Amino acid sequence: PLWSHATLGLRIQRAMSSVNIPPPECMLRPLEVPYRYLFGPGPSNVPPRILAAGARPIIGHLHTEMYEIMNDIKRGIQYAFQTNNHMTLAMSGSGHTAMECAVFNTVEPGESVLVSINGVWGERVAEIAERMGAKVHTMVKSPGGYFTTEEIEKALAKHKPVLFFLTHGESSAGLAHPVDNVGDLCLRHNCLFLVDSVASLGASPLLMDQQKIDILYTGSQKALNAPPGTAPISFNERACHKMFNRKIKPVSYLLDMTHLSNYWGNDSKSAREYHHTGPVSGFFALRESLAILAEKGLENSWRQHREVAEYLWKGIEDLGLKLFIKDKDLRLPSVTTIAIPDGYDWKELLAYMMKHHQVEMTGGLGPSIGMVIRVGLMGYNCSKFNADKALTALADALKHCPKRRG
Repeated sequence: PLWSHATLGLRIQRAMSSVNIPPPECMLRPLEVPYRYLFGPGPSNVPPRILAAGARPIIGHLHTEMYEIMNDIKRGIQYAFQTNNHMTLAMSGSGHTAMECAVFNTVEPGESVLVSINGVWGERVAEIAERMGAKVHTMVKSPGGYFTTEEIEKALAKHKPVLFFLTHGESSAGLAHPVDNVGDLCLRHNCLFLVDSVASLGASPLLMDQQKIDILYTGSQKALNAPPGTAPISFNERACHKMFNRKIKPVSYLLDMTHLSNYWGNDSKSAREYHHTGPVSGFFALRESLAILAEKGLENSWRQHREVAEYLWKGIEDLGLKLFIKDKDLRLPSVTTIAIPDGYDWKELLAYMMKHHQVEMTGGLGPSIGMVIRVGLMGYNCSKFNADKALTALADALKHCPKRRG
């Protein structure tokens, strides 16, 4: 029988009277966000032009105009990565999403994976590969250490992996790892070369096709200066052949490239089908960040990051502090690491700079905790003016924080 209006009204009344948790006080106050100088390893401050792009009206994620924006993003990533790879896209998520996507799609349970660990990101990839059932082999060095081509070739010959992982910009240690010739080694050993460039893309030279990198990914929130939440990634033909000729489906539905390649218009199908709702505003912001990089030019961006980093390095040494990475050529221009000065509590130094200067710097991460203070000047933040601001905050913290003996 149909409900009468009286019965329906009674049911609604009962439902309303059953609400016994009141609106939280905090949600009745306006949102407040302080302005901070984000001079840590990321996220970076986002320039007004990119914030404005992210504030554009939402459109449907399957609208024709959205597809055009996604196509622009693909072309922007191809320029940033210096690749002609057709299988280029942006993940809906942070750099970790791209990290998992790369491993989940190219590795099957029981296959051998080789991971170089000289900081936190190698540790993460090793765990991701282990969780999905790969046989994980690791090459380990303390933070700041790097692997020679001889060491890599020896490990490739020994473990016969299907995938070798290397971090180009190891932000936990401030190291820019050499990648020349590694792609050739992986090719010779029939192994895919996976590179993490989250902290280095746009700040340090990287040429995907020329350096024979099979899979490359980055994040939106570092030198690209977009808000966190999107992650460019690219697969070459070798990687696609391995990825699309699997025996079993990848462990993740969301990150399955058979679906994502269609969502981004990278497969042979004429129509794009619904897979998930991408971060529309995030894609607007990412497109704008890639446009800024294209306007500036990659070489100019690399040059600017290097010049500002060298200016910062000199200022740090003038304060009597020591740089963690001794070899200038191995330092990551986007994230500088300072050896924690003797006698100081690094947490007190960071807290002082935040309280008195609104400047964020951070300590180490993973194996580098307690070893370094990290200063990041990336993209929009990459200027000598900001380097001076960071140095002033550091000098003030060193002056006013208690120094202990021993």
